[in-house]
Amino acid sequence: MITLDWGSSNLRARLFDRQGKVVEIRSSAQGLLNLRERSFESALRALCGGWLRGSRVPLIANGMIGAREGWVEAPYLKCPATALDAAGALVKVTLSDGAELHIVPGLRCQSPSGQEDVMRGEETQLWGLEPGDPACCLLPGTHSKWARLDGWGRVTSFETSLTGELYALLTRHGMLAKLMRFDGERLDCFDEGAALGLAQYDRLSVALFSARAASLLGRVPPEGLPDFLSGLLIGAEVGSALAYWPQGGIKLLGEPDLCARYERVLRRAGTVAAPAPADATARGQWRIAVLAGLVEAAA
Repeated sequence: MITLDWGSSNLRARLFDRQGKVVEIRSSAQGLLNLRERSFESALRALCGGWLRGSRVPLIANGMIGAREGWVEAPYLKCPATALDAAGALVKVTLSDGAELHIVPGLRCQSPSGQEDVMRGEETQLWGLEPGDPACCLLPGTHSKWARLDGWGRVTSFETSLTGELYALLTRHGMLAKLMRFDGERLDCFDEGAALGLAQYDRLSVALFSARAASLLGRVPPEGLPDFLSGLLIGAEVGSALAYWPQGGIKLLGEPDLCARYERVLRRAGTVAAPAPADATARGQWRIAVLAGLVEAAA
């Protein structure tokens, strides 16, 4: 089987053997924002190359490829939703040689704070976890997701924070960007910013300006300001989320270095966090394919 994790910026492909083991991974920068003239099939064939030659193999994709601006829109499933629900709602795309690509739908819900929310791609990671006790999962990233799963593996609700996007904007544009110097990691500054964010999570705009004052008055050096801002934003996200989400154990899914920063802030807030399996996305993709009948479950 070939699976595609196809987002706005990047495309990652995995080749599985018949036992559900990933035998090769390839990636490219051909995310939706980088494609010309909707050249989806060309990007797929350029990356997967010989994988697509010879015997026809099942193809499954998740992420922004199923968005309205993607290859074909895969409508959102309403929470609570399981991997079985997603397997029954795959949207097919027929390639030029007759092969079929199956796109996983995203999810929609009303968040614990009462807001409408959506996700695409992260749901596949969540379904890569083993069903068991109810769990709160945190998926850090450009748009961080806090999600709740029940004991049957159903995603019951989730909430999104723009933390990563805010960090990118504030470090490239505006008054804070002009004061910064990127020169190594300063965890002492990160911790100071995290403490401020946790304490002032409901006054983020005020806290952000205090970062400027701290820099101008020499309390935070230019090389420490990027980490101070990172800590402040993550602290504000965590402080706000813990007002609505359970404060028991939290599972972290994502890039290890970023997850480590969140774990550091969660520990400061008195909450235990632990990393989820690194192969959650691959396991979720395989599980959906099995439930959809595209592959047979490994013996």
